[in-house]
Amino acid sequence: MFVDEVIVRVKAGDGGNGCLAFRREKFVPRGGPSGGDGGRGGDVVFYASEHYNTLLHFRFNPEHSGERGRHGEGSNKTGRNGASIEVPVPIGTLALDAETGEVIHDFTIPEDRFTIAKGGRGGRGNQHFATPTNQAPTHHEPGRPGQERRIKLVLKLLADVGLVGFPNAGKSTLISRISAARPKIADYPFTTLEPNLGVVKTEDFRTFVVADIPGLIEGAHEGHGLGIQFLKHVERTRLLLHLVDVSEMSGREPDQDFHIILKELASFSEELSKKRMFCVATKMDSAQDPERVEKLEKAAKALNMPMFRVSAVTGAGLPELLRAVAAGVLPPRPEPPG
Repeated sequence: MFVDEVIVRVKAGDGGNGCLAFRREKFVPRGGPSGGDGGRGGDVVFYASEHYNTLLHFRFNPEHSGERGRHGEGSNKTGRNGASIEVPVPIGTLALDAETGEVIHDFTIPEDRFTIAKGGRGGRGNQHFATPTNQAPTHHEPGRPGQERRIKLVLKLLADVGLVGFPNAGKSTLISRISAARPKIADYPFTTLEPNLGVVKTEDFRTFVVADIPGLIEGAHEGHGLGIQFLKHVERTRLLLHLVDVSEMSGREPDQDFHIILKELASFSEELSKKRMFCVATKMDSAQDPERVEKLEKAAKALNMPMFRVSAVTGAGLPELLRAVAAGVLPPRPEPPG
């Protein structure tokens, strides 16, 4: 099960109470106040882990709490601090305040740590309140409560390239040909029900990551089909590959499909629709009518968008596409010295 949005409750530990005590020992004529301070409450810390790729573990464990600090004791003994807890989240997780929507932290770096809820400070014992005129104070402080909040976690996969297009446009077949990813492939719509990531190795042994998301249809921004709920997973990409089926089997016009998907991207995010994009005419091995391909190429050219003709089945056009993608998302290799 792929879970990319959850709401969790976090509660840091409360601070321990300060102690009210007086020192009464044999041969100690001036005892005085000896109440120790309470210990500090434990924090709740989230960290980005490479061992998780979904928020599923929060679905069954939505509450996380730090340990309470121990109370102070007599003889000026400070209570033990409460233990903090560390909670793993997938890389690419965005933590927001569930009440206000404010972004708290974006976990984009492996092992990045952030204190989501801070433990309460321990209360002071009565030893701190002795004065020349009040040498036997009875005042002591309670521990401060730990921070408590509701957090919305949103997972946005980290990828260099995102694949978008209609269902059955060939996205899953393409990612299976250019990477080791093995998504489900079938001849019916919405075969892909959750995002897939694949790592592509270039001819010069460098790599980039490709994200395949479920297909879009007209009206996706209104909830039709699977809607646009998965588009957040390509928001972080540097390049989009817009796959368009040019074969007659789709029963649709490629140039119309092209504009429909652009409209759905703009409905989700204006920034996403302006992201750098390549048009990829897929299933060229089954395309019988050259005019359909020419119409698509004309539509892409009107937007100054490069177009590539590929067949994931035969492999035609894939090397040229991958070279162009690598040049678009990978930094140029340094020139050899001399």
